[in-house]
Amino acid sequence: MTTSIRRAAAFAVLGTLTLVGSVLVAGVAALFAAIGALSLVVDDGVVFELFARPSDRSEGRLRGLAAFSFATAGLAMLVMLVGLPTRVFIAAVCLLVYGNLAEQVARSWNNTAITATTGFTLGGFVAAIVAQIIVLQISGAPVDSLVPIIIFLAASGALLAGLLRSVLFERDDPLVMFSVALLLWLFADLTVTVTPLEVGLAIAITAGFGYISWALDTASVTGMLTGVLLALLTIVLGGYPWFAVLISFFALGALSTKFRYEQKRKNGVAEANEGARGGGNVLGNAAVALFAVLAFAASDRLPVASTVFLFAFAGSIATAMSDTLSSEIGGVFDNPRLITTLRRVEPGTDGGVTWQGELAGALGASVVALIAVLLFDSIGLLGGGVIALAGIGGMTVDSLLGATIEGDKIGNQSVNFLATLSGALLGAGLALLAGLPA
Repeated sequence: MTTSIRRAAAFAVLGTLTLVGSVLVAGVAALFAAIGALSLVVDDGVVFELFARPSDRSEGRLRGLAAFSFATAGLAMLVMLVGLPTRVFIAAVCLLVYGNLAEQVARSWNNTAITATTGFTLGGFVAAIVAQIIVLQISGAPVDSLVPIIIFLAASGALLAGLLRSVLFERDDPLVMFSVALLLWLFADLTVTVTPLEVGLAIAITAGFGYISWALDTASVTGMLTGVLLALLTIVLGGYPWFAVLISFFALGALSTKFRYEQKRKNGVAEANEGARGGGNVLGNAAVALFAVLAFAASDRLPVASTVFLFAFAGSIATAMSDTLSSEIGGVFDNPRLITTLRRVEPGTDGGVTWQGELAGALGASVVALIAVLLFDSIGLLGGGVIALAGIGGMTVDSLLGATIEGDKIGNQSVNFLATLSGALLGAGLALLAGLPA
């Protein structure tokens, strides 16, 4: 057994102690606070050798163990003070420690990023399911009726943790644990009306699409995890028609990125990493859509018709599609013009547009609108026109931002976010003006 596996196993055993919180959460908070304090004074011996990370050895202090213990104690305090569900607290801790253990075992077999990330995500997923079931059984709560939400929470938590672990350092595990706990707390409070089979099918479909995107080099590991998480939340909280709208962007956007890639490379407008999009790129284009899905799932508690969030979702995706096709198709043509002055600029200049790119963008927005019309009875032809206009409007906002503030003030991902936000607001606003949500 390697040192890394032995250390991960020790943390897993320690994390398992949080199950005591099912009956005595105050005791767990006190125990981990004490462990955290003691770990700061241990600088040698068996315990030090078992829990020390490389950075701990160089500093002579078990800072990793201390940070983990204090974070665990902090989550236990949230259970007592603000009502964080006990099973969410314990699931977040067990997900992290057993995910790390599974990752180290996977690395001993094949030390590649995809293998390590897969090991962490699967290990954390299983651990989160088991932890929730144990907590519910100890507390005497029914388990059968909660199976769909148990699986959903475990899957979404494991994907978020895997995403964060792929971009952060091991010393940031407390941040990962807190992020997962807060996300699961939010989801646990939403109404999820799916069966275990439907949740399982959603996980299988999104994981399949994620693997294909990685295998075809259209997404990096972080981009794949981000896309899978977004797709899973869209299916479970929205439905398959919502997923169809979302996946249309991912699929056509990926194809357009590969379109005449070498020509775009020569023009200086090609995506880096052979067109494989990272997590930041995916979030920049789909974060607004994710918020719309979450708002739709919680619409029974909001003073806004649920259909408004559907138009916001479709408008943001239409913008992302329109902007991506405009950039990727228009990037192969010479002599772009700056959208604000119409003067000729060099290819790759922020805010530069071509008529071919604008046409491709309009067609992209229309594709999203057509899919929405076909799959949602509440949209209709007028609603389809609203979505197409929202997408084109958001694409125009993206170009205007690129010509005015992108580069010195904000980056491309921030521009994408603001553009999709504009498309969402346009979609929702125009739908309200047209009386469509009614």
